[in-house]
Order: sequence, then structure tokens, then C-alpha cells
Amino acid sequence: MQTEKATFAAGCFWGVEAAFCQLPGGVATRVGYTGGTTTEPSYKEVCTGRTGHAEAVEVTFDPERVSFDELLEVFWAEHDPTTRNRQGFDIGTQYRSAILFHSPEQEAAARSSREAINERLRWPSQKVVTEIEPASDFWPAEEYHQRYLEKMGRATCTAELRARDPRTAPVG
Repeated sequence: MQTEKATFAAGCFWGVEAAFCQLPGGVATRVGYTGGTTTEPSYKEVCTGRTGHAEAVEVTFDPERVSFDELLEVFWAEHDPTTRNRQGFDIGTQYRSAILFHSPEQEAAARSSREAINERLRWPSQKVVTEIEPASDFWPAEEYHQRYLEKMGRATCTAELRARDPRTAPVG
């Protein structure tokens, strides 16, 4: 099986990861930090907003079973892409909206989807502020953040790749 990676930042990574886990068709996730200047940042460091990192979800997927466009649909549905550096009560650059592409095809799809979202916005003054940038180093978050909502009994994950990858195996 050939897999690809996709990386998304959409505020707090817990809920975003849980949403991607619900996709059928071979998806594995891990949460972490990307886009900053610190190597191997910790949650405590990222929370200061001084590292430049965003909380992000790295998705490994089988493109024969789930498309990048389907991943984009989940991304757009899981957050408000019109608020800069904020999602709900979470405020700071670490909660920014970003699509971090791994290929020219992902970049083109991301830009096209952002344009489509902009065209559907209700108010003319609203604009999507989602950044679209090349993927950079991804630093996995601490273990207790991985599948956090699942561990707390507030979400489940149906992803099939989890059973095959010991780094993303289900809890329990």
C-alpha cells in the first residue's frame, strides 16, 4: 500500500485529530508541532506562542481509499478559517489555520479549495486567512496528547491504519 502524508493546523489539535480519525479508508494520525524555529519543542514551549510553531495534525492516508480533497473537506469543517490565530477560546499563533502541503498537487488542491471557500462566505468582508505553505519539520507532541479525546472517552477512532502502525495503535 502506498501512503501519503498531509498536515493541517486548525486550532487545538485534539478535536481536529478526532475528526480525521472518523474517515474510512486507511487514515492514521499523530498530533504535533510545525512551522516554528525551535527543534523538538514541548507543549509548554509552544503554548507560550514564542516558538512560531502551530499545533497540527499529520495525517497518513491511502490515496486509493481516501482523497486529499476529502481530507480538505474535514479540515474546513472542523474550524473557522476566517479567524486569524484563534479558534474558540484558544488564542495565539500556535492556533493558526494552515495547510502544509507535501506535494505540488496538494498545494494546488489546497489553493483551489481555499478559493472555493472564500467564494461561499456569507459576508463580503469575510476572508479565509488559512495559510498554505510547504510542510516543514513535524515534531510529534507528547504521548499524552496523542488521541487525547479518545483516551478521555470523548471520541473514538475507526481508522484502519492504526491497527497496522504501532505508533498509532488504538488505546486499550
